[in-house]
Amino acid sequence: MNVKLIAHTQLSEEFYDSFDEYGGHSGWSGNPFERMNAADSAAVALTAIRTCYSPLKPTEIVAQEGEKYFGNAASDGEGGTEADRLFRHITGSGHTSTLEHITYTFAIEGVSRALLAQLTRHRHLSFSVQSQRYVRMGSADKIGGFDSVFPPSIEGNPEAKRRFRGMMINAQEDYDTLRSLGVPPEDARMVLPNAAACSLVMTGNSRTLLDFYAKRRPGRGAQHEIADLAVRLRDEIVKVDPWLAPYFDTKKEGE
Repeated sequence: MNVKLIAHTQLSEEFYDSFDEYGGHSGWSGNPFERMNAADSAAVALTAIRTCYSPLKPTEIVAQEGEKYFGNAASDGEGGTEADRLFRHITGSGHTSTLEHITYTFAIEGVSRALLAQLTRHRHLSFSVQSQRYVRMGSADKIGGFDSVFPPSIEGNPEAKRRFRGMMINAQEDYDTLRSLGVPPEDARMVLPNAAACSLVMTGNSRTLLDFYAKRRPGRGAQHEIADLAVRLRDEIVKVDPWLAPYFDTKKEGE
């Protein structure tokens, strides 16, 4: 499995340029988030949250309140900035719709069709998946035949691994035979197993991805492959948005 973040929420240049227009106080020029080590996504979250409770316009909030929230220590004694305190308060109160404005797009490679079926049970995720209809899976095709995902319970059992590998070889031979008999790829793919690997591009917002992690992380009874995916998605997110790390529940990870 290979998981890479390929895009995430960023502030627009026009929004950056508006800080001076709406700010009106000294010391607020250029990129304030570099100075205060605040992520663009946190500015989006602050804008969404304060829009619900502030008389200011959304375009004015970061310029006029950013210093207060990102420049001061949290008043609740829980660490971080006042922005972190606000985020804790909002998520604790269940107002997590404000996190839906932060999105992430991932390249996910080498996962099984069984995992793909589980992914589709989660709402508010968008997928573009490698097609077994238009991508021909024959041994002689450009792809060189389908790859297989071996579960750990099979990988660690020599006899089971030998038999499983034989089943994958047989499935490939059956697919090739059907294609040689004139069966189109869209019908020949019916013999391909759940273990057949695929790649996809997936986009989700932070609320959905936090919910996905809470349900699929290690220690919650999820199948190994999707639990591994949950951890990899989390790791990619916190690389660019470390402020979200506390919101990923890791208390029982590894159980």
